[in-house]
Amino acid sequence: MLVRFLAEFFGTMLLILLGDGVVANVTLNKSGMKGAGSIQITLAWGLAVMIPAFIFGAASGASFNPALTIALAVDGTMEAFGGWAAVPVYIIAQFAGAFVGACLVYILFKDQFDATEDPGAKLGVFSCGPSIPNAPLNFLAEVVATFVLVFAIKGIPAVADGVSNLFVFGIIVSCGMSLGGLTGYAMNPARDIGPRIAHAVLPIKGKGGSNWGYAAITLFGPIVGALIAVLLHMGLASAGVF
Repeated sequence: MLVRFLAEFFGTMLLILLGDGVVANVTLNKSGMKGAGSIQITLAWGLAVMIPAFIFGAASGASFNPALTIALAVDGTMEAFGGWAAVPVYIIAQFAGAFVGACLVYILFKDQFDATEDPGAKLGVFSCGPSIPNAPLNFLAEVVATFVLVFAIKGIPAVADGVSNLFVFGIIVSCGMSLGGLTGYAMNPARDIGPRIAHAVLPIKGKGGSNWGYAAITLFGPIVGALIAVLLHMGLASAGVF
C-alpha cells in the first residue's frame, strides 16, 4: 500500500506540476510563452495526465483522481489494488500530491506571479472557474465532462497498457477542446481543490480570494459523472455490449 500511495502522490504531483505549469506559462505576465492560448493548454494537460500514467500505471493503476478511484472501486476494478480499503489511501495521496505540485508551480513562477496584477489570472493557474457563473449548468458541465472521461477510460482496457495511455491523452485533449471553455474541465476533485488550498495558503502577491464557493462543484460534479459512467458501463457490459 505504501508503494501505491507513493505512486499516486508523485503521479498527481507531476500531473499538477505540468498541468498548472502550462496555465502559468501561458497566462502570467513576463512568461516567455504568454498568450500561447487554449490549444497549448489543452494539449499540455493531456500530456500532463499521460506522462505519469506511463510512469506509475503498473504500481497503482494511475488513477490520480478521487472521482475515478471511487468509480473504479464501485465496479470492482480497484480490487487489483486493494479494493475499498485502498480508496482513502489513494485519495489522501492525490490531494497531497496536487497540493505539492501546485506549490512547485508557484515557486518556479514566483517572479511571473509577482509581475501579474490580475488576481483572477493567478487563481486560474491553480483552480478551475466558470466562464459564465451558473451553478446548475456548471455542475452539469463537470458531470458530463467527467462522464465522458471515465466512460471512455472504461472502454479501452482491452488495449495494451501503453496504447491505452495514449488514448487517455486523446480523451483529456478532446474533453478540453470540446467542453473546457465552460468550467475549465476539472474532472478531478484533487486537481482543483489541492491547488486551490495551495492558492489559499501561499504568500502570492496580490492574489485575492480563492473562490471556495465554487469548490463544491469541482468536488461533487466529477464524482457524480464518474459514478454514472461506471454504472452505465456495467449495465451495458451485462447486456453484452462490451
